Amino acid sequence: MNHFPVLHQHLVIVGNGMAAHRLVESLRKLPGAPSRITVIGEEHSAAYNRIMLSPWLAGEIDHAGLLLPSSAAGQPEEVHAAPHVETRQGLRATTIDRAGHQLHCANGEVIDYNHLVIATGSRSFMPELAGLKLKGVGGFRDLQDAENLASNTRKGGAAVVIGGGLLGLEAAEGLRKRGMQVTVLQRSDRLMNRQLDTTAARMLTRELESRGLYIITAADPTEIIGNDQGQVCGIRLAGRTDVIAADQVVIAAGITPNIELGLDAGLDCQHAILVDEYLATSDPDISALGECCQFQNSTYGLVDPIWRQVDVLAKRLCGQPGEPYRDQDSATKLKISGISLYAFGPTDAAPHHEVLSYHDPEQGEYRRLLLHAGRLEGAVLYGDTRMGPWLFQLAQDATHLDGVRQSLLLGQADTEALLTERLTQHQIRESHGEFAGPAHADSKNSDSKNSDSKNNAAAQEAA
Repeated sequence: MNHFPVLHQHLVIVGNGMAAHRLVESLRKLPGAPSRITVIGEEHSAAYNRIMLSPWLAGEIDHAGLLLPSSAAGQPEEVHAAPHVETRQGLRATTIDRAGHQLHCANGEVIDYNHLVIATGSRSFMPELAGLKLKGVGGFRDLQDAENLASNTRKGGAAVVIGGGLLGLEAAEGLRKRGMQVTVLQRSDRLMNRQLDTTAARMLTRELESRGLYIITAADPTEIIGNDQGQVCGIRLAGRTDVIAADQVVIAAGITPNIELGLDAGLDCQHAILVDEYLATSDPDISALGECCQFQNSTYGLVDPIWRQVDVLAKRLCGQPGEPYRDQDSATKLKISGISLYAFGPTDAAPHHEVLSYHDPEQGEYRRLLLHAGRLEGAVLYGDTRMGPWLFQLAQDATHLDGVRQSLLLGQADTEALLTERLTQHQIRESHGEFAGPAHADSKNSDSKNSDSKNNAAAQEAA
Protein backbone atom coordinates (compact mmCIF):
# COMPACT_ATOMS: atom_id res chain seq x y z
CA MET A 1 0.00 0.00 0.00
CA ASN A 2 1.24 3.50 -0.84
CA HIS A 3 0.90 5.30 2.50
CA PHE A 4 1.90 8.67 1.04
CA PRO A 5 -0.27 9.51 -1.98
CA VAL A 6 -0.06 13.05 -3.27
CA LEU A 7 -3.64 14.30 -3.46
CA HIS A 8 -4.21 17.32 -5.66
CA GLN A 9 -7.88 16.57 -6.19
CA HIS A 10 -10.94 16.12 -3.98
CA LEU A 11 -10.78 15.12 -0.29
CA VAL A 12 -14.13 14.47 1.40
CA ILE A 13 -14.35 14.38 5.20
CA VAL A 14 -17.45 12.88 6.81
CA GLY A 15 -17.91 14.55 10.19
CA ASN A 16 -17.58 18.17 11.26
CA GLY A 17 -16.38 17.70 14.83
CA MET A 18 -13.16 18.62 16.55
CA ALA A 19 -11.05 16.00 14.77
CA ALA A 20 -12.26 16.99 11.30
CA HIS A 21 -11.85 20.68 12.08
CA ARG A 22 -8.29 20.22 13.26
CA LEU A 23 -7.47 18.11 10.20
CA VAL A 24 -8.70 20.85 7.88
CA GLU A 25 -6.76 23.51 9.78
CA SER A 26 -3.62 21.36 9.59
CA LEU A 27 -4.03 20.81 5.84
CA ARG A 28 -4.37 24.57 5.27
CA LYS A 29 -0.84 25.00 6.61
CA LEU A 30 0.88 22.21 4.70
CA PRO A 31 2.20 22.21 1.12
CA GLY A 32 0.83 19.48 -1.11
CA ALA A 33 -2.65 19.52 0.44
CA PRO A 34 -5.65 18.46 -1.68
CA SER A 35 -6.82 21.34 -3.84
CA ARG A 36 -10.44 20.82 -2.79
CA ILE A 37 -11.85 19.70 0.56
CA THR A 38 -15.52 19.07 1.32
CA VAL A 39 -16.62 18.57 4.93
CA ILE A 40 -19.96 16.83 5.50
CA GLY A 41 -21.50 17.40 8.94
CA GLU A 42 -24.76 15.88 10.15
CA GLU A 43 -25.15 18.49 12.88
CA HIS A 44 -26.60 21.85 11.85
CA SER A 45 -24.10 23.79 13.97
CA ALA A 46 -20.71 25.01 12.85
CA ALA A 47 -17.76 23.08 14.30
CA TYR A 48 -17.62 23.53 18.09
CA ASN A 49 -15.44 22.53 21.01
CA ARG A 50 -17.16 19.54 22.61
CA ILE A 51 -14.87 19.80 25.64
CA MET A 52 -16.56 23.10 26.49
CA LEU A 53 -20.08 21.68 26.57
CA SER A 54 -19.81 21.19 30.33
CA PRO A 55 -18.92 24.86 31.04
CA TRP A 56 -21.68 25.89 28.63
CA LEU A 57 -24.23 23.72 30.45
CA ALA A 58 -23.06 25.21 33.75
CA GLY A 59 -23.66 28.72 32.35
CA GLU A 60 -19.97 29.67 32.47
CA ILE A 61 -19.67 30.48 28.73
CA ASP A 62 -22.11 31.45 25.98
CA HIS A 63 -22.73 29.73 22.65
CA ALA A 64 -20.10 31.80 20.87
CA GLY A 65 -17.52 30.43 23.29
CA LEU A 66 -18.15 26.93 21.94
CA LEU A 67 -17.31 27.64 18.32
CA LEU A 68 -13.94 26.61 16.91
CA PRO A 69 -12.03 29.36 15.11
CA SER A 70 -10.81 29.02 11.54
CA SER A 71 -7.36 30.05 10.41
CA ALA A 72 -8.63 30.74 6.88
CA ALA A 73 -9.31 34.44 7.46
CA GLY A 74 -6.84 37.09 8.47
CA GLN A 75 -3.75 34.99 7.81
CA PRO A 76 -0.66 36.16 5.90
CA GLU A 77 -0.28 34.90 2.34
CA GLU A 78 1.09 31.36 2.26
CA VAL A 79 3.97 30.23 0.08
CA HIS A 80 1.77 27.31 -1.07
CA ALA A 81 -1.73 27.24 -2.50
CA ALA A 82 -4.29 26.73 0.27
CA PRO A 83 -7.10 24.26 -0.45
CA HIS A 84 -10.62 25.38 -1.24
CA VAL A 85 -12.77 24.22 1.69
CA GLU A 86 -16.54 23.80 1.57
CA THR A 87 -18.47 22.82 4.71
CA ARG A 88 -21.92 21.28 4.38
CA GLN A 89 -23.85 21.43 7.65
CA GLY A 90 -26.98 19.40 8.35
CA LEU A 91 -26.16 16.79 5.69
CA ARG A 92 -26.06 13.10 6.60
CA ALA A 93 -23.90 10.65 4.68
CA THR A 94 -25.68 7.32 4.23
CA THR A 95 -23.57 4.99 2.07
CA ILE A 96 -20.16 4.75 0.44
CA ASP A 97 -19.73 3.40 -3.08
CA ARG A 98 -16.11 2.31 -2.78
CA ALA A 99 -15.82 1.07 -6.37
CA GLY A 100 -17.22 4.30 -7.80
CA HIS A 101 -15.49 6.57 -5.23
CA GLN A 102 -18.81 8.19 -4.38
CA LEU A 103 -20.51 9.23 -1.14
CA HIS A 104 -24.30 9.06 -1.06
CA CYS A 105 -26.23 11.44 1.23
CA ALA A 106 -29.67 11.35 2.82
CA ASN A 107 -30.97 14.16 0.57
CA GLY A 108 -30.15 12.13 -2.57
CA GLU A 109 -26.94 14.00 -3.34
CA VAL A 110 -23.96 12.02 -4.59
CA ILE A 111 -20.46 13.41 -3.94
CA ASP A 112 -17.41 12.13 -5.81
CA TYR A 113 -14.16 11.75 -3.90
CA ASN A 114 -10.55 10.88 -4.56
CA HIS A 115 -9.93 10.20 -0.89
CA LEU A 116 -12.42 9.89 1.97
CA VAL A 117 -11.85 10.47 5.69
CA ILE A 118 -14.42 9.10 8.14
CA ALA A 119 -14.45 11.24 11.31
CA THR A 120 -17.95 10.52 12.57
CA GLY A 121 -17.05 10.51 16.28
CA SER A 122 -19.13 8.69 18.87
CA ARG A 123 -22.41 8.79 20.76
CA SER A 124 -23.36 8.05 24.35
CA PHE A 125 -23.38 4.36 25.20
CA MET A 126 -26.86 3.24 26.16
CA PRO A 127 -27.02 0.29 28.56
CA GLU A 128 -29.72 -2.36 28.30
CA LEU A 129 -32.16 -0.70 30.64
CA ALA A 130 -35.95 -0.51 30.50
CA GLY A 131 -37.25 3.02 30.00
CA LEU A 132 -34.54 4.45 27.73
CA LYS A 133 -37.18 5.72 25.27
CA LEU A 134 -39.02 7.83 27.84
CA LYS A 135 -39.11 11.60 27.46
CA GLY A 136 -36.44 13.23 29.58
CA VAL A 137 -33.90 10.41 29.11
CA GLY A 138 -30.80 11.02 27.00
CA GLY A 139 -27.05 11.23 26.75
CA PHE A 140 -24.55 14.05 27.05
CA ARG A 141 -22.21 13.95 24.10
CA ASP A 142 -23.05 16.69 21.61
CA LEU A 143 -24.54 20.17 21.43
CA GLN A 144 -28.07 18.86 20.88
CA ASP A 145 -27.78 16.78 24.05
CA ALA A 146 -26.58 19.81 25.99
CA GLU A 147 -29.33 22.05 24.63
CA ASN A 148 -31.96 19.44 25.53
CA LEU A 149 -30.64 19.28 29.08
CA ALA A 150 -30.54 23.06 29.40
CA SER A 151 -34.11 23.34 28.15
CA ASN A 152 -35.39 20.77 30.62
CA THR A 153 -33.71 22.47 33.58
CA ARG A 154 -36.04 25.43 33.21
CA LYS A 155 -38.72 23.33 34.85
CA GLY A 156 -36.48 22.54 37.81
CA GLY A 157 -36.98 19.30 39.68
CA ALA A 158 -34.73 16.28 40.11
CA ALA A 159 -32.10 14.84 37.78
CA VAL A 160 -30.28 11.51 37.90
CA VAL A 161 -26.95 11.05 36.15
CA ILE A 162 -25.97 7.44 35.44
CA GLY A 163 -22.19 7.38 35.41
CA GLY A 164 -19.68 8.81 37.88
CA GLY A 165 -16.84 9.25 35.44
CA LEU A 166 -15.46 12.47 34.02
CA LEU A 167 -18.37 13.27 31.69
CA GLY A 168 -21.06 12.27 34.18
CA LEU A 169 -19.67 14.49 36.93
CA GLU A 170 -19.38 17.44 34.57
CA ALA A 171 -23.00 16.98 33.49
CA ALA A 172 -24.13 16.64 37.10
CA GLU A 173 -22.41 19.85 38.16
CA GLY A 174 -23.83 21.71 35.17
CA LEU A 175 -27.37 20.60 36.03
CA ARG A 176 -26.87 21.52 39.69
CA LYS A 177 -25.77 25.01 38.72
CA ARG A 178 -28.96 25.34 36.68
CA GLY A 179 -31.04 24.68 39.79
CA MET A 180 -31.76 20.96 39.68
CA GLN A 181 -31.41 18.49 42.55
CA VAL A 182 -28.92 15.96 41.17
CA THR A 183 -28.17 12.35 42.09
CA VAL A 184 -25.14 10.60 40.58
CA LEU A 185 -25.24 6.80 40.24
CA GLN A 186 -21.87 5.08 39.93
CA ARG A 187 -21.57 1.33 39.40
CA SER A 188 -18.06 1.22 40.86
CA ASP A 189 -17.29 1.64 44.54
CA ARG A 190 -15.79 5.08 43.88
CA LEU A 191 -16.09 8.03 41.51
CA MET A 192 -13.77 8.19 38.50
CA ASN A 193 -12.48 4.70 39.29
CA ARG A 194 -10.43 4.62 36.09
CA GLN A 195 -8.42 7.69 37.09
CA LEU A 196 -8.51 8.07 40.89
CA ASP A 197 -7.38 5.95 43.80
CA THR A 198 -9.58 5.54 46.86
CA THR A 199 -8.26 8.57 48.77
CA ALA A 200 -8.65 11.03 45.90
CA ALA A 201 -12.10 9.65 45.06
CA ARG A 202 -13.24 10.16 48.66
CA MET A 203 -12.00 13.74 48.62
CA LEU A 204 -13.84 14.38 45.37
CA THR A 205 -17.01 12.81 46.73
CA ARG A 206 -16.93 14.97 49.87
CA GLU A 207 -16.42 18.13 47.82
CA LEU A 208 -19.26 17.37 45.42
CA GLU A 209 -21.62 16.39 48.25
CA SER A 210 -20.79 19.66 50.03
CA ARG A 211 -22.05 21.45 46.92
CA GLY A 212 -25.36 19.62 47.05
CA LEU A 213 -24.88 16.59 44.80
CA TYR A 214 -26.15 13.27 46.12
CA ILE A 215 -23.80 10.43 45.18
CA ILE A 216 -24.56 6.71 45.32
CA THR A 217 -21.72 4.29 44.57
CA ALA A 218 -21.99 0.55 43.89
CA ALA A 219 -25.31 1.45 42.27
CA ASP A 220 -27.00 -0.95 39.84
CA PRO A 221 -29.91 0.69 37.96
CA THR A 222 -32.52 -1.84 36.90
CA GLU A 223 -35.34 0.26 35.43
CA ILE A 224 -36.19 3.80 34.42
CA ILE A 225 -39.81 4.51 35.32
CA GLY A 226 -42.22 6.73 33.41
CA ASN A 227 -45.65 8.23 34.06
CA ASP A 228 -48.81 7.95 31.97
CA GLN A 229 -47.58 10.70 29.63
CA GLY A 230 -44.38 8.84 28.79
CA GLN A 231 -42.25 11.21 30.86
CA VAL A 232 -39.53 9.84 33.11
CA CYS A 233 -40.36 10.11 36.80
CA GLY A 234 -37.93 7.83 38.61
CA ILE A 235 -35.35 5.08 38.59
CA ARG A 236 -35.04 1.79 40.48
CA LEU A 237 -31.81 0.31 41.84
CA ALA A 238 -31.05 -3.32 42.60
CA GLY A 239 -31.22 -4.06 46.31
CA ARG A 240 -33.40 -1.05 47.12
CA THR A 241 -37.15 -0.89 47.47
CA ASP A 242 -37.45 2.89 47.10
CA VAL A 243 -37.61 4.77 43.80
CA ILE A 244 -35.24 7.66 43.16
CA ALA A 245 -37.25 10.58 41.80
CA ALA A 246 -36.12 11.89 38.41
CA ASP A 247 -37.55 14.45 36.02
CA GLN A 248 -34.41 14.08 33.90
CA VAL A 249 -32.07 11.09 33.44
CA VAL A 250 -28.66 11.56 31.82
CA ILE A 251 -26.75 8.51 30.57
CA ALA A 252 -23.01 9.13 30.84
CA ALA A 253 -21.71 5.58 31.06
CA GLY A 254 -19.24 5.56 28.18
CA ILE A 255 -19.32 6.03 24.42
CA THR A 256 -20.15 4.00 21.31
CA PRO A 257 -18.08 4.75 18.17
CA ASN A 258 -20.15 5.75 15.14
CA ILE A 259 -18.92 3.09 12.73
CA GLU A 260 -22.08 2.36 10.75
CA LEU A 261 -20.93 4.16 7.59
CA GLY A 262 -17.68 2.22 7.43
CA LEU A 263 -19.25 -1.07 8.52
CA ASP A 264 -21.93 -0.91 5.83
CA ALA A 265 -19.25 -0.17 3.25
CA GLY A 266 -17.44 -3.38 4.13
CA LEU A 267 -14.45 -1.82 5.87
CA ASP A 268 -12.72 -3.97 8.47
CA CYS A 269 -14.23 -3.15 11.87
CA GLN A 270 -14.14 -4.49 15.41
CA HIS A 271 -15.14 -2.14 18.22
CA ALA A 272 -14.52 0.69 15.74
CA ILE A 273 -13.17 1.11 12.20
CA LEU A 274 -9.74 -0.53 12.06
CA VAL A 275 -6.84 1.66 10.95
CA ASP A 276 -3.10 1.15 10.62
CA GLU A 277 -0.33 3.37 11.96
CA TYR A 278 -1.03 5.95 9.23
CA LEU A 279 -4.82 5.98 9.85
CA ALA A 280 -5.55 4.03 6.64
CA THR A 281 -8.50 1.64 6.69
CA SER A 282 -8.72 -1.65 4.79
CA ASP A 283 -9.52 0.50 1.72
CA PRO A 284 -6.42 2.51 0.71
CA ASP A 285 -8.63 5.38 -0.49
CA ILE A 286 -10.43 5.71 2.86
CA SER A 287 -8.99 6.81 6.21
CA ALA A 288 -10.63 7.03 9.62
CA LEU A 289 -9.85 9.41 12.46
CA GLY A 290 -10.75 10.04 16.08
CA GLU A 291 -13.42 8.35 18.17
CA CYS A 292 -14.76 6.23 15.29
CA CYS A 293 -11.42 4.49 14.64
CA GLN A 294 -9.55 1.65 16.31
CA PHE A 295 -5.76 1.26 16.24
CA GLN A 296 -4.66 -2.18 17.36
CA ASN A 297 -6.76 -2.72 20.52
CA SER A 298 -7.34 0.95 21.35
CA THR A 299 -10.34 3.19 20.80
CA TYR A 300 -10.41 6.86 21.74
CA GLY A 301 -12.35 9.41 23.76
CA LEU A 302 -9.67 11.91 24.81
CA VAL A 303 -8.30 14.78 22.76
CA ASP A 304 -4.54 14.20 23.06
CA PRO A 305 -4.28 10.96 21.05
CA ILE A 306 -6.68 12.30 18.41
CA TRP A 307 -4.53 15.40 17.90
CA ARG A 308 -1.54 13.11 17.29
CA GLN A 309 -3.62 11.13 14.80
CA VAL A 310 -4.42 14.37 12.96
CA ASP A 311 -0.72 15.22 12.65
CA VAL A 312 0.03 11.81 11.14
CA LEU A 313 -2.91 11.83 8.73
CA ALA A 314 -2.42 15.42 7.57
CA LYS A 315 1.17 14.72 6.53
CA ARG A 316 0.16 11.51 4.80
CA LEU A 317 -2.59 13.27 2.81
CA CYS A 318 -0.01 15.80 1.66
CA GLY A 319 2.39 13.08 0.54
CA GLN A 320 4.85 13.82 3.31
CA PRO A 321 6.44 10.82 5.05
CA GLY A 322 6.24 11.26 8.79
CA GLU A 323 6.36 9.37 12.04
CA PRO A 324 3.64 6.70 12.34
CA TYR A 325 0.98 6.92 15.01
CA ARG A 326 1.72 5.24 18.32
CA ASP A 327 -0.42 5.09 21.42
CA GLN A 328 0.87 7.04 24.42
CA ASP A 329 -0.38 7.61 27.94
CA SER A 330 -2.71 10.57 28.43
CA ALA A 331 -3.39 12.65 31.52
CA THR A 332 -6.84 13.47 32.91
CA LYS A 333 -7.79 16.89 34.23
CA LEU A 334 -11.21 17.42 35.80
CA LYS A 335 -13.10 20.39 34.39
CA ILE A 336 -15.39 21.29 37.29
CA SER A 337 -14.88 24.86 38.45
CA GLY A 338 -13.19 25.01 41.82
CA ILE A 339 -11.94 21.41 41.70
CA SER A 340 -8.36 20.78 40.60
CA LEU A 341 -7.50 17.20 39.77
CA TYR A 342 -4.79 15.68 37.58
CA ALA A 343 -4.06 12.00 37.04
CA PHE A 344 -2.19 9.65 34.72
CA GLY A 345 -0.92 6.10 34.67
CA PRO A 346 -2.13 3.15 36.80
CA THR A 347 -5.01 3.89 39.14
CA ASP A 348 -4.05 1.43 41.86
CA ALA A 349 -0.59 0.41 43.02
CA ALA A 350 0.71 -2.98 41.91
CA PRO A 351 2.96 -5.11 44.15
CA HIS A 352 6.07 -3.90 42.29
CA HIS A 353 5.28 -0.20 42.77
CA GLU A 354 6.97 2.12 45.21
CA VAL A 355 4.30 4.43 46.58
CA LEU A 356 4.99 8.02 47.63
CA SER A 357 2.09 10.01 49.06
CA TYR A 358 1.29 13.29 50.77
CA HIS A 359 -2.12 14.05 52.25
CA ASP A 360 -3.26 17.26 53.96
CA PRO A 361 -7.02 16.94 54.55
CA GLU A 362 -7.34 20.42 56.07
CA GLN A 363 -5.91 22.08 52.97
CA GLY A 364 -7.65 19.65 50.63
CA GLU A 365 -4.39 18.49 49.05
CA TYR A 366 -3.31 15.00 48.08
CA ARG A 367 -0.47 13.65 45.97
CA ARG A 368 0.27 10.00 45.25
CA LEU A 369 3.06 8.84 42.97
CA LEU A 370 3.81 5.33 41.67
CA LEU A 371 7.40 4.46 40.80
CA HIS A 372 9.01 1.32 39.45
CA ALA A 373 12.73 0.74 38.90
CA GLY A 374 13.40 4.40 39.60
CA ARG A 375 10.94 5.73 37.04
CA LEU A 376 7.61 7.46 37.54
CA GLU A 377 4.67 5.45 36.16
CA GLY A 378 1.61 7.17 37.58
CA ALA A 379 0.34 10.07 39.64
CA VAL A 380 -2.84 11.33 41.25
CA LEU A 381 -2.92 15.00 42.28
CA TYR A 382 -5.84 16.63 44.09
CA GLY A 383 -5.91 20.27 45.16
CA ASP A 384 -2.59 21.72 44.02
CA THR A 385 -2.09 20.24 40.55
CA ARG A 386 0.45 22.70 39.17
CA MET A 387 3.20 20.09 38.98
CA GLY A 388 1.00 17.66 37.05
CA PRO A 389 2.25 18.38 33.51
CA TRP A 390 5.86 18.31 34.73
CA LEU A 391 5.35 14.93 36.43
CA PHE A 392 3.64 13.62 33.31
CA GLN A 393 6.64 14.67 31.22
CA LEU A 394 9.00 12.93 33.65
CA ALA A 395 6.98 9.75 33.14
CA GLN A 396 6.91 10.16 29.35
CA ASP A 397 10.68 10.71 29.27
CA ALA A 398 11.28 7.72 31.59
CA THR A 399 13.56 9.94 33.69
CA HIS A 400 15.56 8.08 36.35
CA LEU A 401 14.54 9.48 39.72
CA ASP A 402 16.65 7.43 42.13
CA GLY A 403 17.86 9.64 44.94
CA VAL A 404 15.24 12.36 44.50
CA ARG A 405 12.13 10.37 45.41
CA GLN A 406 10.88 12.47 48.31
CA SER A 407 11.55 15.78 46.58
CA LEU A 408 9.03 14.72 43.92
CA LEU A 409 6.29 15.38 46.47
CA LEU A 410 7.64 18.86 47.22
CA GLY A 411 7.77 20.29 43.73
CA GLN A 412 9.60 20.82 40.48
CA ALA A 413 12.25 23.29 41.67
CA ASP A 414 13.59 21.09 44.47
CA THR A 415 13.66 17.98 42.31
CA GLU A 416 15.34 19.59 39.32
CA ALA A 417 17.96 21.17 41.58
CA LEU A 418 18.81 17.74 43.00
CA LEU A 419 18.85 16.14 39.55
CA THR A 420 21.21 18.85 38.28
CA GLU A 421 23.49 18.45 41.31
CA ARG A 422 23.73 14.70 40.85
CA LEU A 423 24.43 15.05 37.14
CA THR A 424 27.18 17.61 37.82
CA GLN A 425 28.81 15.33 40.39
CA HIS A 426 28.69 12.45 37.93
CA GLN A 427 30.31 14.54 35.18
CA ILE A 428 33.09 15.65 37.58
CA ARG A 429 33.86 12.04 38.51
CA GLU A 430 33.98 11.07 34.85
CA SER A 431 36.37 13.94 34.04
CA HIS A 432 38.73 12.59 36.70
CA GLY A 433 38.61 9.13 35.22
CA GLU A 434 36.46 7.74 37.99
CA PHE A 435 33.50 5.47 37.34
CA ALA A 436 30.79 5.91 39.87
CA GLY A 437 27.98 4.23 37.93
CA PRO A 438 25.01 5.99 36.39
CA ALA A 439 24.27 9.48 37.69
CA HIS A 440 20.82 8.31 38.76
CA ALA A 441 21.94 5.29 40.80
CA ASP A 442 21.53 5.11 44.57
CA SER A 443 24.19 3.58 46.80
CA LYS A 444 21.49 1.25 48.08
CA ASN A 445 17.85 0.60 47.40
CA SER A 446 15.39 2.76 49.27
CA ASP A 447 12.36 1.35 51.01
CA SER A 448 8.98 2.60 49.86
CA LYS A 449 8.09 5.75 51.71
CA ASN A 450 4.79 7.38 52.53
CA SER A 451 4.42 10.88 53.86
CA ASP A 452 1.40 12.85 54.98
CA SER A 453 0.85 16.28 56.42
CA LYS A 454 2.16 15.19 59.83
CA ASN A 455 5.55 13.96 58.57
CA ASN A 456 6.06 16.47 55.78
CA ALA A 457 9.01 17.97 57.65
CA ALA A 458 10.68 14.58 57.66
CA ALA A 459 10.15 14.33 53.93
CA GLN A 460 11.79 17.71 53.41
CA GLU A 461 14.71 16.66 55.57
CA ALA A 462 15.12 13.42 53.60
CA ALA A 463 15.18 15.41 50.37
